Amino acid sequence: MTKNKNFIYFIRHAESLYVEGAERSRGLTDNGKLDAIVVKELLINEGIDLFYSSPYSRTINTIMVLANELSKEIIIEEDLREREIGDFSKCHFKEAKRKVYEDFRFSFTNGESSEQAQRRAVKVVEKILEEHDDKRIVIGTHGDIMSLMLNYFDKNYGFSFWESTSMPDIYQLYFEGLELKRVIRLWK
Repeated sequence: MTKNKNFIYFIRHAESLYVEGAERSRGLTDNGKLDAIVVKELLINEGIDLFYSSPYSRTINTIMVLANELSKEIIIEEDLREREIGDFSKCHFKEAKRKVYEDFRFSFTNGESSEQAQRRAVKVVEKILEEHDDKRIVIGTHGDIMSLMLNYFDKNYGFSFWESTSMPDIYQLYFEGLELKRVIRLWK
């Protein structure tokens, strides 16, 4: 039996201003909107077949320009949402992130561990890979959950990788079956 072969394009959302309590609904800044156009220009000739996204507005808005240009629907997957970090008020944001990457089972109060967030998001990716063959698939995502999904397939992706990502960012992943064969950064 031959293995499915697919390209996945992880597109981390473009710039979005942090608004307390508006995690799901905050949109893109003016620069973020311009970057969404650049994302479209970079990927317009890639032969994208399908679009999936986190339910958050900033991820949808980042890939929507490309999806609209290609007359494609964006399929929303709740389990691609960003990780809920929880109450980390006793430490700096970056240190909180480092802590949850260093101990995959640790979670702050009202937050998800890396293990929990990774498990739910990877189930979606595996389902996409199993259901499609020879497709090019965009996944609109977030820096943290993208890092965790990559980490599942290659342990070299962790806190340092998360820290190095930009908004937006694009990674092309080539899979044979459920095996990650290659990752290429396409942004900047």
